[in-house]
Amino acid sequence: MSAEQGHLSKIRSQIDEIDTQLLELISRRARLAQKTAQIKQAESDKVVYYRSEREASIRQRVRTANTGPLPDDDIGRIFQEIMSSCRSLEQRLKVAHLGPRGTFTESATERHFGQAIDTIPLDTIDAVFREVESGGSSYGVVPIENSSEGGVSHTLDMFIQSSLSICGEVELRIHQNLMSNERELSQIKKIYSHQQSLGQCRRWLERNLPSVETEAVESNAQAAKIASIKAGSAALGGKSAAAAYGLSILASGIEDEPNNTTRFLVIGGEPVPPTGWDKTSLLLSSKNEPGALFNLLEPLARYGVSMTRIESRPAGIGVWEYVFFVDVEGHAEEESVASAIKEIKQNALLLKVLGSFPRAMSR
Repeated sequence: MSAEQGHLSKIRSQIDEIDTQLLELISRRARLAQKTAQIKQAESDKVVYYRSEREASIRQRVRTANTGPLPDDDIGRIFQEIMSSCRSLEQRLKVAHLGPRGTFTESATERHFGQAIDTIPLDTIDAVFREVESGGSSYGVVPIENSSEGGVSHTLDMFIQSSLSICGEVELRIHQNLMSNERELSQIKKIYSHQQSLGQCRRWLERNLPSVETEAVESNAQAAKIASIKAGSAALGGKSAAAAYGLSILASGIEDEPNNTTRFLVIGGEPVPPTGWDKTSLLLSSKNEPGALFNLLEPLARYGVSMTRIESRPAGIGVWEYVFFVDVEGHAEEESVASAIKEIKQNALLLKVLGSFPRAMSR
């Protein structure tokens, strides 16, 4: 054996030893999760097995403690899967999401909860809300906005009437691909996709397939399913959709913006305690008079609460009546946020706290 081979053999032995130690530690963690479940069950009939604030704090802590060489995102994903597997020993969560399988929302769901869950793919955003409201699933995941195409109106509208709370968010980098059973771009006569994805690839489509008809459908996975059985058609979507429906990728990375990112919300019935790294979403309506919106939001500035997003939607109760969706930094239980909300409520026609939740880690 050469000196180099001997050195490699020594390193591999050290790796094997560390793997054994890791396995022992993971097993110890899993047994502690089982003990946690026993304590919870003994203390209450209504047990909450998934603690959003707890898992967010762990992800934040390990990322902060990470000294490399693995990137923070990789460390976060490794620990998320460990937490997911340990959580499944307490209870295997059912999580509804916009489907069918192969959508970006499914990827966001697994990114947030890990893969040791039972996913329930549903055809519409409305159906996801209904599934969670009925108790069929513990949580749901729905898209809320894209960095280049803006808000998802169906999700915003559902919050006007739903009693569910926002208990988490996920940010996912979106890479779009053109997929088909055809071999050449010249063979494509029609492209199917979700409306958001068509918008995200608008310039690429105009340059490369200017005369090809497009049709918006409920999801990119549905588009892939259509493309898999309809001659001369193609779909836009992620690689998981291409794999799920046996399609070839004719062009990859065709999104117009290189930092194309979609934000997803986790919805559920339980409020989330503060983590120190939170965001609060509000639903507001103001009087239809000059300066009304400014006066409504002024307490945020006075109490030093940063507003990160505002979007308007028709209220559905009259012509030219609108509600506003506002995101602010901080938790509704924090003194500054609570004081600002209290004052806003005095001047608002409607104020609904949609939820306070841990902010998404950068992806």
